[in-house]
Amino acid sequence: VSRAYRWQFLLEPLGYKPRFANNIMAVLVGYLVNLTIPRAGEVARATAISKYENIPFEKAFGTIVSERIADVIMLLSIIATAFFLQTKLLSSYLFKESDSHTNLLYYGLIGLSITVFLFYRLIKKSTNPFIQKIQKFVQGLIQGVISIFRMKNKWAFIFHTVFIWSMYVLMFYVVKFALPETNNLPFSAIIVGFVVGGLSMALTNGGLGTYPVFVASAITLYGVDQNPALAFGWIMWTAQTIMVIVFGGLSFILLPIYNRNKA
Repeated sequence: VSRAYRWQFLLEPLGYKPRFANNIMAVLVGYLVNLTIPRAGEVARATAISKYENIPFEKAFGTIVSERIADVIMLLSIIATAFFLQTKLLSSYLFKESDSHTNLLYYGLIGLSITVFLFYRLIKKSTNPFIQKIQKFVQGLIQGVISIFRMKNKWAFIFHTVFIWSMYVLMFYVVKFALPETNNLPFSAIIVGFVVGGLSMALTNGGLGTYPVFVASAITLYGVDQNPALAFGWIMWTAQTIMVIVFGGLSFILLPIYNRNKA
């Protein structure tokens, strides 16, 4: 719900006021699609709101990119907090887990930068009709991204962004009471586990198989045995996944029904 409100703040400066129910269901469908195809949820979300609210896809997608920028800033803030609280513990864990992927990450970033530069040079002055369509798409995308600087409700946007991520951390915190072995975990352990779990989500679709293992490996650093630590990770992952499947599935079914009388 909070994500839907936040999205509304970005769409309004572009001149669009979609129905709030469509915002919510598009967000939930996006979560559902992300379980099967990584990051395709953003495309599905923009497609849904474009179809049912007549918002150009590129502009809708641009606002979602703006949201992701805000989310990245929040995630980096939480990571910084985790390092501040547990610098030695977290840095040694991350370097131990990711050394083998460091070179691949560097090469990937370099390759991406070169690709973006060449793409920009290609479309900048081209008169080819197909390239001009790409230009129009990119311009709409940029308009969506910069909508974050035009919106009237900046403080409300910031509030919802902080609220969303606070709820993520709180959900992680509440799960610790599900097991006696994790009941006394300090808040620093919750932050570290949250960060490590969040980073693991990029490795597989929806964190399947990786999220519980990575969370467990972080929790064991605080003296929790492997089995209860792994159980903690699986409880956390299962709760999130069931919620996404149920509400995302309902939204997928209800979207066309809710909009069946759309002109």
